[in-house]
Amino acid sequence: MPSYERADKPIHEPRQLKVICIGAGASGLLLAYKLQRSFEKFELTVYEKNEDISGTWLENNYPGCACDVPAHAYTFSFEPNPNWSSVYAGSKEIRQYFVSFSAKYELSKYIKLCHRVSKAVWDEIKGVWDVEVTNLADGTVIRDSCNMLVNATGILNTWRWPAIPGLQDYKGTCLHTANWDESVDLTGKHVGLIGNGSSAIQVLPAILPIVDKVTSFIRSPTWVSPVRALESRMYTEEERAKFANDPQALLNYRKELETGTNEIYPLFISDSAAQKATFESMSAIMKEKLQREDLENLVIPTWPVGCRRLTPGVNYLESLGSSQVEVVYGEIQKITEKGCVSNGQEYPVDILICATGFDTSFKPRFSVIGSKGKNLADVWNIEPKCYLGFAVPDFPNYFTICGPGSPSGNGPFLIAVEAQADYMLKMMNRWQTENIHSFSPKAEAVEDFIAFRDEYMKKTVWSGGCRSWYKNNTVSGKVIALWPGSTMHHLEALAEPRYEDWNFKYVGNRFAFLGNGFSQAESDKTADHAYYIRNGDDGPLISRVKQIKVTSKSGTVSRRNSGDAIVF
Repeated sequence: MPSYERADKPIHEPRQLKVICIGAGASGLLLAYKLQRSFEKFELTVYEKNEDISGTWLENNYPGCACDVPAHAYTFSFEPNPNWSSVYAGSKEIRQYFVSFSAKYELSKYIKLCHRVSKAVWDEIKGVWDVEVTNLADGTVIRDSCNMLVNATGILNTWRWPAIPGLQDYKGTCLHTANWDESVDLTGKHVGLIGNGSSAIQVLPAILPIVDKVTSFIRSPTWVSPVRALESRMYTEEERAKFANDPQALLNYRKELETGTNEIYPLFISDSAAQKATFESMSAIMKEKLQREDLENLVIPTWPVGCRRLTPGVNYLESLGSSQVEVVYGEIQKITEKGCVSNGQEYPVDILICATGFDTSFKPRFSVIGSKGKNLADVWNIEPKCYLGFAVPDFPNYFTICGPGSPSGNGPFLIAVEAQADYMLKMMNRWQTENIHSFSPKAEAVEDFIAFRDEYMKKTVWSGGCRSWYKNNTVSGKVIALWPGSTMHHLEALAEPRYEDWNFKYVGNRFAFLGNGFSQAESDKTADHAYYIRNGDDGPLISRVKQIKVTSKSGTVSRRNSGDAIVF
């Protein structure tokens, strides 16, 4: 809306806002919900490449695929699910949570399935993103545009085959955990399993009862244990009935789980009392489950607990020690027609399962051309640099949910997604109600954030000697994926936008939003035109310190000694 069009409008009159979101997984659905809840005069299109919604929980359906945190701690903060069947719910059940969420809030009207975004180019003159989309059903190309572009395609989305010579020569059936073929029957087969990350840890105990043998190829140790002593189990009918009929009981249980997840954070600090105590207790737990000294030396790490993402390995360690399982430790030199060669020996297998992860470079899956004509993939070729995990200099009106520098392994994940979505909507609100052409974070602000993050990471276990996707699958590279602090720290950091960190470009006079001198309240004849008069001061507290003390109910909870071992 040009400045002259605001002259006869009340202050902060909203103009039409058009948003394109890429991806209808958890973060895309959340953005749609929040935009619908808080905004008027908006248009939203969510382009989803798959045939249905829910992202990773649609794509991942390998045996044993489940949440690696308690399911009641894997919901939106405002949307509980009393019907979880078990502590670590399976992928199909988690997917149903997001499908039900979409149905409850009627989000499907925004979503176009089987549509893949292939290119987005910023038009500086018009102040819009021109977006190219392919309809995968018929191959036609659609041209669209928007004021705000949100990349919600996720981190662990583009799966990859292992970079092992000869993979294409293998004559047996080759599967990837993120592209599972449910028609393949593993019954009575000799299966090769490459990897011991989160997916492999879930696959092994799930397939062991039906296969004849598993040869597990492991190239490095990893910490494995159920978290906070919550072994996988089914909830009883009585528990589920209580959760469904007593919202306060469910809330108390959810808060207990969330508190436990948040209180793990001290172990991520190198040489902390919590890290040292947890290292000893985790080692003892793993030895007890393995019951084999030869495997202990291969599987139990010497690097800090939490250097890689913690994974609850329900029955994994016990399965690893089974007589049905052969553990081959070391790099795979090559793959032959029959199987894998490691340490100079060939290991023939009937079926080869690659639990080898994803492309974690953070480069967008489509071409994103910013204000200076540069492709974001090229800009991020050496290192992906992001403002607080979700915005990029010279890419105006563009957001990426959970980009590099986000708390994807620091604590509760979906809560962090909510915080980023709220921040983005605050920026969109300013654009919609002021005379703003575009905005993007200042390059110097991003460099300062990166410098702070890099210095902070030196004191964390994430910089330890493990191979991790936090470091783009390197052992000694920079920790680029994570936020420099806890998830709760992230919530407070993003509670209020730091507008001084942003470059704003205006259309005409920046104060044109002041309009005709009347307020929004005065333009609403049904509103209370003396709403600010009250019997007492119940307004929000101004200082951040007092705000968070009220929000967090300071003084109502006693805490354990922070130097204790984290309970697993």
